[in-house]
Amino acid sequence: MVKVIARKNDYADLDLDFMPHPTTKDVMKKTGEEAIKRSVRNLIFTNFYDRPFQSYIGSNALKLLFENMNPITANFLNNAIREVIINNEPRVSINDLRVDFDYDNNGYNVTLYFTILNRNEPAVINLFLERIR
Repeated sequence: MVKVIARKNDYADLDLDFMPHPTTKDVMKKTGEEAIKRSVRNLIFTNFYDRPFQSYIGSNALKLLFENMNPITANFLNNAIREVIINNEPRVSINDLRVDFDYDNNGYNVTLYFTILNRNEPAVINLFLERIR
């Protein structure tokens, strides 16, 4: 009797660092949890109209960084991040999202707890959002 093991699909995306593979010299790819984390991070850092022909994808989180640092702006940032992930990343389910302002470093600490669909283990992304200009 042959035991059949179902192979579960793994998520894969291009590595946007464009690091070449050591032997094949081809662009490497991110797989699994790292691919999802990179996709969520890219969505957070994308403004509306940044992507040609997909102007509806974005969060304007970077635009909110130029507002006064207070709890109201942190709440707007929380809503913007939550909305862009719910609308554009169907592979994740948000468990918790925390946005805390850091006066000393002039930015926001973002901690996102989420679950990847078809998997049971939760994942965490920690980001520090700050103004660049």
